[in-house]
Amino acid sequence: MFYIPLCYCCYALLSRFFVLRSLIIGGRKKSPPFNHIFSSLNWGYKDNLVMSLSKDLIFLILQFCEEENLKRTAHMLEQETGFFFDMKYFEDMILAGNWEDAENYLSGFTGVEDNTYSTKTYFEIRKQKFLEALDKHDHKAALDMLLKDLKVFAQPNKELYKEMTQLLTLDDFRENHSLATYGDTESARKRIVSELRGVLDANPLLQGRTKFPQYSKSRLRWLINQSLNWQHIHCSNPHPQPRIDTLFTDHRCPGPDDAQNQSNEEISLSPMYMSATANLPLATESIISAGSINLENLSNQEDSKDCHDASKIISTKNHDEVMSNSISRNDYQNAAKELPVDFPKSVRRILDMGSQPTSMDFHPFQDTLLLVGTNVADIEIWDVSGAEQLFKRQFVVREDMENNSSISVNRILWNPDGTSFGVAYSERMIRLYSYHKNGNYAENQLEIDAHVGSVNDLAFSKPYDRLVAISCGDDKLIQVWDAVTGAKHYTFEGHDTPVYSICPHMRENIPFLMSISTSGEIKAWLFDKLGSRVTYAAPGLCSMKMAYSTDGKRLFSCGVNGNGESYIVEWNEAEGVIIRNYLGLCKFPLDMVTFVTCNNKFLVAGDDHKIKIWDVNKSEILASIEADGGLPESPYVCFNKKGTLLAVFSDKHQIKILANDHGFKLLEDSAAGSGYSTRCIAETFGKLSVNPNPVPLKARDMEGPVQAEEVPAMLEIVKPKGPAESNELEMPVVSKIVGISRCQSMLLTSEVKTNMIRRLVYTHAGNGILALAQDGIHLLWRWSKNDSNMSGKATTKFSPRPWQPKKGLLMSNDLPQNSVDVVIPCFSLSKNDSYVVSASGRVITLYNILVFKKIRNVMAPPPAATSIVFYPPDNNIIGIGMDDSTILIYNIRVDKVISKLEGHRTRISGLAFSTTLNVLVSSGVDTQIIVWDSVSWEKKRSTMLQISIGWSASDLSETTIELDKNQKQFLAVHETQLAIYEGATLRCVKQWPIAAFCARISHATYSCDSQLVYAVMRDGIVLIVGASDLTPRFEIDPSAYLMPRHSCYVYPVVVASHPQNPNQFALGLSNGGVVVMEPGESQGKWTED
Repeated sequence: MFYIPLCYCCYALLSRFFVLRSLIIGGRKKSPPFNHIFSSLNWGYKDNLVMSLSKDLIFLILQFCEEENLKRTAHMLEQETGFFFDMKYFEDMILAGNWEDAENYLSGFTGVEDNTYSTKTYFEIRKQKFLEALDKHDHKAALDMLLKDLKVFAQPNKELYKEMTQLLTLDDFRENHSLATYGDTESARKRIVSELRGVLDANPLLQGRTKFPQYSKSRLRWLINQSLNWQHIHCSNPHPQPRIDTLFTDHRCPGPDDAQNQSNEEISLSPMYMSATANLPLATESIISAGSINLENLSNQEDSKDCHDASKIISTKNHDEVMSNSISRNDYQNAAKELPVDFPKSVRRILDMGSQPTSMDFHPFQDTLLLVGTNVADIEIWDVSGAEQLFKRQFVVREDMENNSSISVNRILWNPDGTSFGVAYSERMIRLYSYHKNGNYAENQLEIDAHVGSVNDLAFSKPYDRLVAISCGDDKLIQVWDAVTGAKHYTFEGHDTPVYSICPHMRENIPFLMSISTSGEIKAWLFDKLGSRVTYAAPGLCSMKMAYSTDGKRLFSCGVNGNGESYIVEWNEAEGVIIRNYLGLCKFPLDMVTFVTCNNKFLVAGDDHKIKIWDVNKSEILASIEADGGLPESPYVCFNKKGTLLAVFSDKHQIKILANDHGFKLLEDSAAGSGYSTRCIAETFGKLSVNPNPVPLKARDMEGPVQAEEVPAMLEIVKPKGPAESNELEMPVVSKIVGISRCQSMLLTSEVKTNMIRRLVYTHAGNGILALAQDGIHLLWRWSKNDSNMSGKATTKFSPRPWQPKKGLLMSNDLPQNSVDVVIPCFSLSKNDSYVVSASGRVITLYNILVFKKIRNVMAPPPAATSIVFYPPDNNIIGIGMDDSTILIYNIRVDKVISKLEGHRTRISGLAFSTTLNVLVSSGVDTQIIVWDSVSWEKKRSTMLQISIGWSASDLSETTIELDKNQKQFLAVHETQLAIYEGATLRCVKQWPIAAFCARISHATYSCDSQLVYAVMRDGIVLIVGASDLTPRFEIDPSAYLMPRHSCYVYPVVVASHPQNPNQFALGLSNGGVVVMEPGESQGKWTED
């Protein structure tokens, strides 16, 4: 073995790297398609840096540059690749006032308008540069900056830009009250560094890029030594002290004729070699697989273990030359019949479905929970251990779909954490359901008209830690939707035929998406608006589905073309070539062949009435099983996460569950303990069903009183049940109100089309309702005082008038430019019902609602406002909760921050002033509640809501606060509970957890007399709760206030109570509607006094 000095070798390697870079840039159009896309991914969206070197190699070169003090080169490489953002280097430039260098370095990672965090960073740099020019009395340079550098921020921040312009007129800008504490230049720069550090850490474009990976010193030197040692031991005449002249070619010791000369030359050089590498570890043996040696092999040794010789690789650069792997049935009849013991091959359960299943998916964590969609568009959840159906939701045909009665489920699947699932239908829409494991109950969360025609596939992904649902369809489009709000983030266009399937993945922390059309066209996309990065043809031009192995390192695809040729292949994603063509699929299948991978070991496909299995490392079929017969031509197959259970579609509307030994034990153990829970679930669903023949409230019909013992059987007095271990409180009886005759409701109409209503409030006079939708549009309805409505108050007897000026102006909030940003709408109405302060993720705006006029913008993000409340003693003062966990007490009239309250750890979700106690009560999304003195603005005390065991917060979780009429107690509302606290002591007086109910709380509010609490659940149920003991008194089914065609997919999001009528409330709906509700005229009240 030998060692060499690697300084000049690594310099040579670095030179070779930049030469390779220039060659690739110059020859970009000739690079392989897959190489193009993944190189683009590696370089952080920079199209001009398409390289085949891995990310690890870049970090090794950066480490080498640092060790050799090549700092300028290292920072250039950081900026050009975007892999590593050197925070210390950036901060040093800020502290030194090197503004141009700092901006130039930052531009390699993000632009000015990429997102709010990036905008904030650039603004702070340029603002500080501007202020320093003013401090030096260089007004000419300051003016130039204002007109050039700062002009880009003028449009969204006109008031701020105007104020900065006015600074030019001051002798000392510190005369401005907001800059009075500026101090000197050095301290100002330190503040900027501290502030920008937090902004950069929060920027999603820099996530994972500010920390350098940890590995041993001189790692690149060690790898090159290892490579050279490997080459040397394979020399035909290895010399004891070889000479290395270059890294550009593989090392080879000279033959016997030159041995003496080589030895003499090496003797004089060897001492230098040894001294230069004495500190490097000894590489005594090769761990590299056979084949040609290069740096990419060295950086991917683990991936290369399963690779075969080049002679075994089937190239697909010309896909027309690829042979189909379809063979006749006789060609595989001699395949091995013995499967490994860990493969699930024995039929252990059979599920009898009511209709033909079309798609299914096992829960990612509950191994026996199976989600199924059918050909009549029903969705079902099964516990396969007991072959028992836990939940079923039948599809209700919407009014605009009545002409198409053959709607089916094309794709159904869980999201990655199993808290929700998505359904893609054969007619234009997708639905997202939230799943509650405590009751095995699913509630409709979102319905989206996603495509024109069929939705062919659906997938979930988490680009930059935000859950999105991705759909594709017959309209040739791919759509990316926010899985929480339903907002559309991206539309990918470019396919010429319908998009058949999609496959999202993450490589080196960079999310991307593969799509395949019905014509066999494959495209790759990044989550941006720059179009597809590559287009190429699938083998045989077939419609295919793609899937990664369990560990995410290997890519497979399977499909059938119009000629009946079937393909199942493995790809080399780095080169865009097929490296293995699996044999054994039959020709001319009647249906599309489905496939799945298992535990990085098996590839399984449903074909020719069988389940066919391959070892992922071998092209020949391993075995095929018939699962006791009765399988369709191309049965659908699906593994659970651990690979212990295999579900397969069977004839007669059945699903067979195959298991290995571990899976069989799992089924038996789960079945033994599931009896009680499934019975409880069945009872709960039965009691939540809508009564088709409703009777009057309190068992009182239109013809006269009915005694308690004469109550018809159709009116159930039920006690909701749930899991025994989480229901520690005794739950009272609940009378269901399930008919329109039981209550009065009115749907408020508007010509303005909006989406989900997020905030809702009555005017203080009780004669109007103001709503704020997710899209930032405000809607206002007012009831007129006339002979029919003498009080002029809101009522269900008379329709209000949508309030809108004749000019057709809308009060519409500005929305974030980046569609990925979360929008938390908030507003507050003044006491005189004339003004509203509102925000939807961007600037806070003051409106005059009498004339629908925007008065002024108050404050621009970041941070964004998430909760707003007027200060009752003074309408000029508002409290603003921010998404950075701070609270600002702000004087609108003079544009001044009175106080900044810090104490929360997460986004502010609720604010309420108590003039009785002189306190401000605030809540955060983490359930923390704080009471502040409203005179000194000091923190007095805090507490946390106690979340019930077994419940975890969802993405929609908020904690809101509402004071009772005396303002001495307040109602805390969380999706898992209602609680009443004393405002002075924060003592919890009463608490009602939802353990006994299936759905979570969407929102709740006091009645105006604080005797009742109106709570809306996410399944559409409205609960009327007694405030004295937080006991549910009545529940109102969605059928009482929604049209039948809406009751399946429209649900209430927010509730508001009338300020004078304690028995009236309004609901804001998920489809943009508003419903006003009251008891029936014969009752007049929800409860008896």
